[in-house]
Amino acid sequence: MTLWNFTNRNGDFVFTNPEKISRLYFPLANEAEFMSSITPELKGDIKTGQNHFLLQPVTTEDLYSTAAGRNFWVCLSPALYWPLNGTQISDQQYVTTTMRAGILWQTITRIHKEIGLQAEITNFVPVSGEHVELMSVKITNISARAITFTPTSAIPIFGRSADNLRDHRHVTSLLNRVKLSPNGIIVTPEMSFDERGHKINHVSYFILGCDENGEPPIGQFPTIESFIGEGGSLFSPRAVTENYAPLKKIRPIHHGKETIGALRFKSKTLIPDESITYIFMLGIAEHKKTINSCFKKFNNKEKLKCALTENIDYWKKKIDLISFCTGNNTMDNWLRWVTLQPVLRKIFGCSFLPDFDYGRGGKGWRDLWQDCLTLLLAHPQQTRDILIANFSGIRIDGTNATIITKKPGYFIADRNKIARVWMDHGIWPFFTLHLYIHQTGDFDVLFAKKNYFYDQQLSRAQEIDHQWNPHHKHSKHLHTKDGHIYHGTILEHILVQHLVQFFNVGKHNIIRLEDADWNDGLDMAKENGESVAFTCFYARNLYEITMLLLELKKKKKRKTILLAKELLILLDRLHRRPLDYNSVMGKKALLKRYFNSVRRRISGKKVAVQIDDLIIDLSQKWQWLFEHVRRKEWISLNKNSGLFNGYYNNKGKRVEGKINNSVRMTLTGQVFPILNGIASKKQIALIYRAACKYLKDKKLGGFRLNTNFKDPHFDLGRAFAFAYGEKENGAIFSHMCVMFANALYQRNFVKEGYSVLKSLCDLATNTKTSKIYPCLPEYFNLEGRGMYSYLTGSASWYIMTMLTEVFGIKGHFGDLVIEPKLTSEQFSDSDTVSVSCYFAERRLSIVIQNPQRLDFGKYKIDKVKINPDAIPFTRVSGAKLKITRKELSSLTKHSPTTIEITLA
Repeated sequence: MTLWNFTNRNGDFVFTNPEKISRLYFPLANEAEFMSSITPELKGDIKTGQNHFLLQPVTTEDLYSTAAGRNFWVCLSPALYWPLNGTQISDQQYVTTTMRAGILWQTITRIHKEIGLQAEITNFVPVSGEHVELMSVKITNISARAITFTPTSAIPIFGRSADNLRDHRHVTSLLNRVKLSPNGIIVTPEMSFDERGHKINHVSYFILGCDENGEPPIGQFPTIESFIGEGGSLFSPRAVTENYAPLKKIRPIHHGKETIGALRFKSKTLIPDESITYIFMLGIAEHKKTINSCFKKFNNKEKLKCALTENIDYWKKKIDLISFCTGNNTMDNWLRWVTLQPVLRKIFGCSFLPDFDYGRGGKGWRDLWQDCLTLLLAHPQQTRDILIANFSGIRIDGTNATIITKKPGYFIADRNKIARVWMDHGIWPFFTLHLYIHQTGDFDVLFAKKNYFYDQQLSRAQEIDHQWNPHHKHSKHLHTKDGHIYHGTILEHILVQHLVQFFNVGKHNIIRLEDADWNDGLDMAKENGESVAFTCFYARNLYEITMLLLELKKKKKRKTILLAKELLILLDRLHRRPLDYNSVMGKKALLKRYFNSVRRRISGKKVAVQIDDLIIDLSQKWQWLFEHVRRKEWISLNKNSGLFNGYYNNKGKRVEGKINNSVRMTLTGQVFPILNGIASKKQIALIYRAACKYLKDKKLGGFRLNTNFKDPHFDLGRAFAFAYGEKENGAIFSHMCVMFANALYQRNFVKEGYSVLKSLCDLATNTKTSKIYPCLPEYFNLEGRGMYSYLTGSASWYIMTMLTEVFGIKGHFGDLVIEPKLTSEQFSDSDTVSVSCYFAERRLSIVIQNPQRLDFGKYKIDKVKINPDAIPFTRVSGAKLKITRKELSSLTKHSPTTIEITLA
């Protein structure tokens, strides 16, 4: 059951009385990284980063407890007034609320039947790049009589760093200097308070307003004290209830106080059906001179209308880069919001929406690469420079910086200055680059050169370089022994990440878990923990690197590549005495030898390695890993089900299997053997049955991240101290569920994969249960409520899976391959589905007709028609075709090409 309904095919929706659902918030932003969150009651915050919040920072728990927000009071008499944010309890029996919203705009309409007024409040952030949120308040007389009222805005200004919410809250308010402009209030703190070193402040925070014709307010109440009055509150401000006269000028007593954008407008009489609109600009300015130009740009009704139209058109074009027509209108519209989510992650990072009450902005290493996925699928050429720059975050020991700055290619070791290593981080750069190469056919990117990141962490954070000077000009770059910054190819960076990990094993000859893998909650098994799950992923990457080298050799006629001399230590099959891979001690000794060779500085010498020799070395490594996991980690539960063990804990014991007369199972432990080709077809069927029995929530439909281990398991990680069903302890975790679906599709378990994808869409759009706006949240808890909306890497994976697996539109070393994997269920309402996307910088519309509504495996591609320009294609198999990049390049870039496919 849904509480909101889509109203068109652009993702717009309508929601009646949304304030009756707790914890709802909506994102507003532009790509200049001006970020807002807003609730149906107009609460939420506005910021440009951790140190500059216009409105008070809020977490989800604050949304139902704070009185601060974007309010607007209508006073009809001393005893009759209406706060348009809907927070006055006495009004609720008379007020109905309707929310209309689309991609990054929100309109709240409230009708007060007793008073006879309708308020329509629209908020959005202009795409033109200003650091301002625009808000319009349209008041209409819906009664049969004339109504006179006095309007006053009430928007408290926080105006400083989020740190100051608990760190010197009062002291930092003493820094405030207030200026009344003809149209509002401007607050410029004298300095940025930081006991480590104060800084002179030049940033201003402003609330400006006017009516629809540009007429200014008649006065202001610049401070919280002057607005609420002694004994008053934001719920009952005496400036409104007792009709205080507004100020005309600032006095010394108004400086050094908590401030508010409380603007009083002249009283207005509306006859029946008449309306008036008030316009507000809520902004942050690095230079005061930009404030006036911002006001002039949006200071009347027509200008605001044009800005909103521009916004709607801009975001529609952005979302249209990849758009689906599945025959299910709800899913199609929901997918538009999921397509938006990677863009929101790029803007907000992982910290700046109410659920994300941790961190200080920015994003992590894993986010950096996975958020590129949807952009790669649309315009891969635009990501080339970004991808290359990102490789400079890799250390020569195979680890990486974990915090990304806003400037591409510049990194910080860790947000909390704690030496930590996530063992899965080495897989994501190649995984992303591999997709890029398939989409573009660009092999040259492998030989672009980048530096290596350097800081005090050595040997995968097992040692510290006490001589490291962070203040040295090039301290964050690896140097050679003669003092030069060392540069290696992108291919060399990839090899470093994978070769190091091959030898970085625990006592079961599985790659060490270190401080955690993808599951951040597995963070208490540093000494003896091992991750079978991501050993599988490293194994698959080694296989794919081998295939890439074979293709490189064939297409580019290369015979050798240059590598750092020290890397030859890890290419043991080039040695006279290659290592026995069954020897854990041998692997550790060889890795230590490598770490010693690259400690602090490297020689700078490079060696030409035969590609054939490199292929032999890597092949033996991935083959050994595949066989080792298959032989050692498969657990048969009974003749109908089985699973792979995914982890070893800090006691060196298996985490999964039959333990104490119950089955312990993680979804992660199953996804990666399937995804990476280690599980056999028979094993996949057994795994899926086990997952349905032990992990699938019978009521909600989704797959949980793990069974209930019951005890805290401090020998594995903090996750198991969480309540079961929350976050990393048994939630329906969207990211791993989508990876599960992707894995099943890749192995041609199409019905099973579709059921997993559909379960997430069904749960997200069943808003009576999920209680969220349209999006794919990070997870669904034990009750099915969606948690941590919008900023999740699962969105990129969902869109990638829909495009490359469900519709089967993907690259193969630059050529276009189309292999749709569709079920008969997807044609239940129509015999036609379609997707619009880009490939080779050409706009394509792929239309797939299935008149007999056949399942995957029972159909083949019967007919193909390409318009307007017919170009050759090759049938690779019955249900798969290929169009070369050369043929695609003959298509026009100026109009879309339609490829019509009929299945039979």
